[in-house]
Amino acid sequence: MARDYDSQLLESVAVRRRRMRDALLYGPQRARRTLDERLGKVFAGIAIAAVLCAGCVGWSFLQATLAKQKAEQEKQRQQQEQLYAPASATPSAGGARGEER
Repeated sequence: MARDYDSQLLESVAVRRRRMRDALLYGPQRARRTLDERLGKVFAGIAIAAVLCAGCVGWSFLQATLAKQKAEQEKQRQQQEQLYAPASATPSAGGARGEER
């Protein structure tokens, strides 16, 4: 029985302190506090969503840029291989054509 009284007393003291704190912070407009808190949470959610969207767009841009660079490097490598290909491969192809004539 004593524990129930003690827990009730502690809970009522906590509620009273919270009410006093709210009265000190928000004054007579305590009822508007819930709307202000909700609006704050909505704006915070929008800000977080915007940051996440910007991060996704940035990551996609980075991947596309890296893929372009890789494709360009591959293209340059292939061009260099064609330029520096052994000269023996070119005459054999030409020789085959010359024999058909």
